[in-house]
Amino acid sequence: MKKIFLILLVSLLSFSNLIAEEGMWIPSLLQKMNEGEMITMGMRITAKDIYDINHASLKDAIVSIGGCSAEIISDQGLLITNHHCGYSRIQQHSTLEHDYLTDGFWAMNKSEELPNAGMIARLLIRIDDVSLEVLKGVENAMTEEQRDVIIKKNIKEITEKAEKESGYEASIRPFYYGNQYFMFLTETYKDVRLVGAPPSNIGKFGGDTDNWMWPRHTGDFSIFRIYADKDNKPAVYSKDNVPYKPKYHIPISLKGANEGDFTFVFGYPGRTEEYIPSYGVDMNVNVVNPVIIDLRTEKLNIFKKYIEQDRLVRIQYASKAAGVSNTWKKLIGANKGLIRFDAIAKKQAYEKDFINWAGSTPSLKSEYGNLITDLEKVYGELAPYQKASTYLREAGNGVEIIRFASGFKSLLEAEDEAKFEKLLTSKQKDVASFFKDYHQPIDKEVFEKLLAMYQKGSDPAYLPDFLISIQSKYKGDIGKLANEVFKKSIFASEAKLTAFLKDADFGKLKKLQNDPAYELAADLDKLDEGKLQPQIKKLGNELAKLQRIYMKAQMEMQPEKRFYPDANSTLRVTYGKVKPFDPSDGVKYKHFTTMKGIIEKEDPNIYDYVVENKLKELYQTKNYGPYADQDGSMHVCFIAANHTSGGNSGSPILNADGHLLGLNFDRVWEGTMSDLNYDPDYCRNISVDIRYCLFIIDKFAGAGHLVKEMTIVE
Repeated sequence: MKKIFLILLVSLLSFSNLIAEEGMWIPSLLQKMNEGEMITMGMRITAKDIYDINHASLKDAIVSIGGCSAEIISDQGLLITNHHCGYSRIQQHSTLEHDYLTDGFWAMNKSEELPNAGMIARLLIRIDDVSLEVLKGVENAMTEEQRDVIIKKNIKEITEKAEKESGYEASIRPFYYGNQYFMFLTETYKDVRLVGAPPSNIGKFGGDTDNWMWPRHTGDFSIFRIYADKDNKPAVYSKDNVPYKPKYHIPISLKGANEGDFTFVFGYPGRTEEYIPSYGVDMNVNVVNPVIIDLRTEKLNIFKKYIEQDRLVRIQYASKAAGVSNTWKKLIGANKGLIRFDAIAKKQAYEKDFINWAGSTPSLKSEYGNLITDLEKVYGELAPYQKASTYLREAGNGVEIIRFASGFKSLLEAEDEAKFEKLLTSKQKDVASFFKDYHQPIDKEVFEKLLAMYQKGSDPAYLPDFLISIQSKYKGDIGKLANEVFKKSIFASEAKLTAFLKDADFGKLKKLQNDPAYELAADLDKLDEGKLQPQIKKLGNELAKLQRIYMKAQMEMQPEKRFYPDANSTLRVTYGKVKPFDPSDGVKYKHFTTMKGIIEKEDPNIYDYVVENKLKELYQTKNYGPYADQDGSMHVCFIAANHTSGGNSGSPILNADGHLLGLNFDRVWEGTMSDLNYDPDYCRNISVDIRYCLFIIDKFAGAGHLVKEMTIVE
């Protein structure tokens, strides 16, 4: 075990053989690992200004809001994130009478700010390396199951002790595939209110067409506020709560981002897999991603048809369509990039070098000689199960009525009357929420299209029972199955389901097991739990062990290289410089866009390219206030070479002084491969210029009182 940590230490502290601008770095280690390089690149603050547990620092203003990042920008708990991160909350508050998605929303005083049930804001208190404690008692000869038992026991003891002593929440996450562990102490605020959001024609300008693309002209921001009790502590929503007083809030720069400027992004990147072997990349590119892309293409086509016909349907399905589309387009770009840059071939060449190194001495051969072969074998066995699981998730559970019915399984399996009553109350609330944003004609068409693709594309050995029996029962006609489900299922009618649940007892509820929609959900569960997940778990455990050894071996093979850990939804810093972008031969883009591009893209016949009249007036009169760039134009977005991922949406992009330049919201399409293969020439993060956000808040919305809360640096 000591050998593992020696290897890690050597790797972490080595500063040679670096690729500047690549990496997602642990903020508590910046002083040892990155500060010198960051200062050389132009940073004017210190690592302690970014992360400090004894004094207020930037980390105290960085917030996780469930899949996205956000930052505190006033001493009254004002929180800014992306429009698409707040999209579902804006949608939930929208009705035909108050269509905040279309018209925007601005609270002109705190009494008008809207509560959001279930929305949380999580703040980091500190990070501790607990590797020695977590791995205490672990031996190399153990099976993965034995190892997991010890690690889980150790983690439970460590977190319980930490929470008791500190009063904060504690969680421990693996790094470097389980070669190292860090504990995160956090505090979670549960009263987060919507303060402001621009119309979708600003916040989502360009829609799915422009998503993941550069140049971009999207005002992708929304504003919330954290509330606390009178002692500034977390509390559930109450009218008596008051705005949260943060330890630190981020000053906002009006200087803008110029080419060559040092920048850094501070947030919660979701998941990357930079160190997996070629077989893992191949499984993504050639097995899993094509299934997701094909199924979501058809689903989006159906959504789009109905959304364009009905204003209410557009409100109901705006957030759903955005969620489906975001992953769909990203995976198309990622596959194109991985193929274009021969990512698999490059991994294979690296693996040949690894095999030569692993065979260079008897001890290395004994420890690592079969590692690449073993990885190939396990990935080969795993691929068909992952493909089947992808079809089940994207097609089977991609049908809303099936997924909704599946959610009642826990109710039917309640252990006792008390738990049953609690779950029943919860499900009764879920009914209204589900049907508020449900349009049955869409779901029926999705049902027929996606299940037909599932039946045709999946290995017959991994089809659910209903797609096998459909041949004899309906002569293979999925349309007839759909007609029966939507005609007879209680889950197809809000009134029937509400009435059924109103006086339901445990015995009566058992009738749901014979419901057509629930039967389909049960068939999917039977397949998943009986055939797929046991094998995926078994092979996943084998792969986890091999990948952990492979990670350790790579660090041992390249002691001169500084390895950053893959993203795992924990707080990270990534840094680089503002740069233009040359995506292909003869094409070169500037590092910024302006409002001129919005006017040039305007198309009143396409919803995503409608330009608000007031925005056009402000452009025509050049009424930009103090938010214009030195060149006199209103900058909208900019790009830089910071290594970002999903989860970084809403993260602050900061300048050399730690002042807010903008909000990270995307990557260029050509660089979406960066979760598996980072290329410094083709990977750029896209941010909305904070000056454009302030301009919209102040000049467009007339909500200048919000700007007055902020600390502005001119």
